Amino acid sequence: MTHVAQERASHALHERSTGSAASHPSRVRSVPFTFIDLFAGIGGMRFGLERVGGECIFSSEWDRFAKQTYEKWFDEEPKGDIYGVELKDIPEHDILAAGFPCQPFSIAGVSKKNALGRQHGFLDLAQGTLFFRILEIIADKRLRPPVVLLENVKNLKSHDGGRTWKVIRGSLEDLDYAVFPDVINAIHWVPQNRERVFIVGFDKDVFGEGVDFHFPKPPSRRPKLGAILEKLTPEEERKYVLSDHLWTYLKDYKAKHAAKGNGFGFGLVGPEDTTRTLSARYHKDGSEILVRREGGNPRRLTPRETQRLMGFPKRPIVVSDTQAYRQFGNAVVPQVVEAVGREIIQTMTAHVLNSDTGCLIKKRSGGPR
Repeated sequence: MTHVAQERASHALHERSTGSAASHPSRVRSVPFTFIDLFAGIGGMRFGLERVGGECIFSSEWDRFAKQTYEKWFDEEPKGDIYGVELKDIPEHDILAAGFPCQPFSIAGVSKKNALGRQHGFLDLAQGTLFFRILEIIADKRLRPPVVLLENVKNLKSHDGGRTWKVIRGSLEDLDYAVFPDVINAIHWVPQNRERVFIVGFDKDVFGEGVDFHFPKPPSRRPKLGAILEKLTPEEERKYVLSDHLWTYLKDYKAKHAAKGNGFGFGLVGPEDTTRTLSARYHKDGSEILVRREGGNPRRLTPRETQRLMGFPKRPIVVSDTQAYRQFGNAVVPQVVEAVGREIIQTMTAHVLNSDTGCLIKKRSGGPR
């Protein structure tokens, strides 16, 4: 734990022991912590971890459009390509959070690379090795974080016959982390079927063997699409309602594949429904999520609606529609990160309360700091 976080944690623990926090129970629900936000995108991880008391002290994102959004929302420009950042310039932190690049491990990405005759996954030198930059940070004696939180597409665990997942899990375990993976569907928090793999790692040097961690139980009620839909202006109707030509093409395309027994085609939804997974390709024709309209052609979601569909708070959209759709389609749902983060903090808090020092001590070759 960083020095500032240690001081805040000690103060919170003192309040708990003296009873001075009794009238302010929120003060002792968790230990304060710092985190770094790698492959940050537009800050889905950051929103979620800040909601459970985290302080982001470093961020990195290479995409220039995502950086524009991140800077507008957080008043901070992320560093660029993480390989261009020297380890000495990354601050010590309590949680390393990273939604490392999805394309090498997604079904769509693998199919595209196979069609082009290109390598994929960890054989793809352009992106597959980015995970190993995470490992370099974790392995650094100064930086080694007590907790690692990673997120990726559901297909990660089955990619390349399961070998990719074995490399990821094995690498973390070789670095002496207790590894907890789970596939979580965001449908319990937002009106969208969106499954993602979350990987939580705890440094055994800090937490010991037998780490007590459990992923969150999802809320019992699922939100409906109507909660995020907006009434469009006449100008927006003209912009987002499908043309007769495109709507005819999509219907014919779906009918052709239905005749072959395939399920390909558009997804038509209404206010009482939940949607398919929003993807980064939504800007092309919006076919995976089309909103039903009485007496007319369906329409795409607006960028504001995709922002809400992904569970992001209301923030100004400072990029084009195309870039906004890509950004939200690549993002992680903040509410899911928040839920996972609360469980991580439960484990961290229990460790702090049961430790002799009242801190998360990161052991080093030169002794604890």
